[in-house]
Amino acid sequence: MTLLRIEEPRPPLDGHPLWRLGFRPFYLVAAVFSALAIPLWMAQYFGLLPQGLNVGFMWHMHEMVFGMAAAVVVGFLYTAGYNWTGLWTPVRGRLAALVALWLAGRIAMLAAPPLAAAIVDWLFLPAAAWPLFRVMQKANNRRNYFLVVLLGLMALANAVFHAISLGWLAAAPAAPVQAAILMIVMMEAAIGTRIIPMFTRNGAPGTAPRVQPKLDKVCLLLLAAAAVSWIAGLSNWLFVPIALVVAALVLLRLWRWQALRTLSVPLLWIMHLSYAWIAAGLVLLVLARWQLVSASAGFHALTVGSMAGLILGMMTRTALGHTGRPLKAGRAERLMFALIQLSAAARVASALGYDTPHGVLLIVSAACWTTAFLAYGIAYIPYLSRARADGKPG
Repeated sequence: MTLLRIEEPRPPLDGHPLWRLGFRPFYLVAAVFSALAIPLWMAQYFGLLPQGLNVGFMWHMHEMVFGMAAAVVVGFLYTAGYNWTGLWTPVRGRLAALVALWLAGRIAMLAAPPLAAAIVDWLFLPAAAWPLFRVMQKANNRRNYFLVVLLGLMALANAVFHAISLGWLAAAPAAPVQAAILMIVMMEAAIGTRIIPMFTRNGAPGTAPRVQPKLDKVCLLLLAAAAVSWIAGLSNWLFVPIALVVAALVLLRLWRWQALRTLSVPLLWIMHLSYAWIAAGLVLLVLARWQLVSASAGFHALTVGSMAGLILGMMTRTALGHTGRPLKAGRAERLMFALIQLSAAARVASALGYDTPHGVLLIVSAACWTTAFLAYGIAYIPYLSRARADGKPG
């Protein structure tokens, strides 16, 4: 399918390169924040953090989803939005203002009074979604409207979280965070369905991924149904079969996409393996509904395994491609991909009850996570903060 492109004057190549396209600053701040937030949470968890910061379980839940993940999603969608439409998503001052708003939200969630923190933090997603919608509307890019809708639903979930935190609603604060996680998983699944087979065909010589659009649509619709069933707390007889069918379809489609033939290409296997964590997360949520495991195991499979894995996979690929560099993984990429998968395995194993009394697996998971995102920051700051190697805008 040919994507609609509407030509408009390109911005001149002036100003700092960091503000020339959304992925640059948002990937950078997300990586730095990820490398700092987990050690901060571990320090609080083990009683090593001084009093005065609003660091706790609710902070950890909220910030990894509405802070880190939201920044990556917006950075990716701004970059993809330009590719899809040919129209510029926020750049320069507008982009810098949105990053500043995101940073203000992170500081507020750490140190501001609860109501002020809620207001500052909540503003980011609506402010980021509006210009993306306007670009898609101007280009009549209706195919991708659902992504703006999901951003809007994430903003709603964030509002519910803050309402619960402020005592305005009587509900579990984990519920809106879980809802937002499932929304991001739906974005991952939809975008992954489009790009993983294409990237595999182009990047792994001799592969011929088999794509069946009707099967893909069925899988995505059932994933949405499973997400709604979990969020609404519907009966097991409804959630369980839907989730198990989706898990099976995810694995079937990965097999058809020839996932095993990508093992020699890190930029590809990270996407296939991270996509497979969606199936693992759904199976673990089914077991949680049967009260055999903690729901934490399922959601950490979805967040650390699938979300963080795909985030690192796309943050590397997007940054390399959109800075005019070869799409090849070096030592840094191989290190961060291996570490994030080790982090996921250790965190899920801990949630399943295999940890020691001293939380060794938690510490291992946190160390792997932190090192992975620190490696991204160190390796990619030069790419993100310099002009494209090929001299093109963006």
